[in-house]
Amino acid sequence: MNLRHIEIFHAVYVNGSVSAAARALNVSQPSVSKTLRHAETLLGFDLFQRTGGRLVPTEDARNLFADVAEIQERVRALREAGRNMRSGGGGRLRISALPSLALGVLPMAVSRFLQKHPKVHFDLQTVHHDDLLRKLYEREADIAIASEPPRGAALNTTWLGEGELVVLYREADMPDAPARVELSDLVDRPFISLAGSGPIGTLLTDELDRLGLELTEVVAARTFYIAAGLVRAGVGVTVVDSFTAEAWMCPGLAMRPLRPSLTFDLHAIHLLDRPPSALASEFLAVLREEIDAE
Repeated sequence: MNLRHIEIFHAVYVNGSVSAAARALNVSQPSVSKTLRHAETLLGFDLFQRTGGRLVPTEDARNLFADVAEIQERVRALREAGRNMRSGGGGRLRISALPSLALGVLPMAVSRFLQKHPKVHFDLQTVHHDDLLRKLYEREADIAIASEPPRGAALNTTWLGEGELVVLYREADMPDAPARVELSDLVDRPFISLAGSGPIGTLLTDELDRLGLELTEVVAARTFYIAAGLVRAGVGVTVVDSFTAEAWMCPGLAMRPLRPSLTFDLHAIHLLDRPPSALASEFLAVLREEIDAE
């Protein structure tokens, strides 16, 4: 089967009929029927049976579909990468960053950089750890800013600085908080946990396990921003990164670092065969200064 056979088979399988597949692909029905018959001839077995006016996949087709769907997704990613390459001419920086950096450090770095390079166009987006590789491979981003590079991929990194975990709370809930708070001080307080929040959340979980502590979880938040919003709403206290806490700081809220401190590194990550341009490297130097200033 060639890519055209795969595309037609996938469209008929997903849409349930030749006519619907033809509409989805914007081609004629006879073209779809002819290509589908040719694919079946090459394979040596039927892919569909007509039942009640619809094409029902055979057992062989069902077994084949998982691999075909994976190939279709790769082709889609390739096309997306091509579109992004066409629109990514000189003077454009595509940066994906952790959400925790998106409301403070990153905008300040962009503002400073544009003062010197006013014609540079930025394409900025937030990215979660599990989505880093897709953003880079599909060329949605030239550089991703994150705390930990994904393992097992052809990546290179540039160290940008360090962040720290802090307790975020309402001043009314902890009026006598010390300069540094121990995790044991949070026992029996309503706690907003950070389930599934990536490497930084894992850092906290590992420390709790090391200390043998179990906090009173009232809500499990999937992002640091949700956790911070819940603190502001009076739901409980949480532990987030210092960048998120700074971005959310407002009258009535306070933050304290932990004792002992829990720190993490921040990296600029790029594909091994696509190193940062001179312009991107210059921007990373500015971003490093902003991270250091925090």
